[in-house]
Amino acid sequence: MTQLEILPTPPAQRPDSQPWPTYPMTYRVSSAHEEGGERLFAVSTEQFLDDGAGNVRALRLVEVEPHEGGFRPVDGSARDIPADFVFLAMGFVGPEAEGIIDQLGLELTDRGAIARNADYSTDAPGVFVTGDAGRGQSLIVWAIAEGRAAAASVDAYLMGSTNLPAPIPATARPLLV
Repeated sequence: MTQLEILPTPPAQRPDSQPWPTYPMTYRVSSAHEEGGERLFAVSTEQFLDDGAGNVRALRLVEVEPHEGGFRPVDGSARDIPADFVFLAMGFVGPEAEGIIDQLGLELTDRGAIARNADYSTDAPGVFVTGDAGRGQSLIVWAIAEGRAAAASVDAYLMGSTNLPAPIPATARPLLV
């Protein structure tokens, strides 16, 4: 597993520019990171590369540097990293229709999330969606539960059946008081 981040590696200690009660943007290692994998900072994906049969085989990355309130590529820094699967986890920004959503012909809900079926599948064969992209802005606990349930749906799609637990259906919503 490789986690990509467009921002540079955060500092280990709270920077002076983020005094309490501001949430400090510091380098953290979660239990998921302790399980292994690599974290790449200050990179941006420029392209998904296919194997000639429509399957992803690699991502073309470029290092980036801050520039005029955004980021710009560092000349000569492009490189490819192998990939069998790509999972997009973009937090609360919501999915952008331009790009992969348009390319795959995915439908959006009236709230701007990617439309999905009860098993987390979209109308595009083999494409599943969970977390903020399918639910809309929500809590990490929903994304974790949905990720586990979607994994069961993906397993069933690929293997014909699954023994994986599916903790919640895609239609689950918080209890309202």
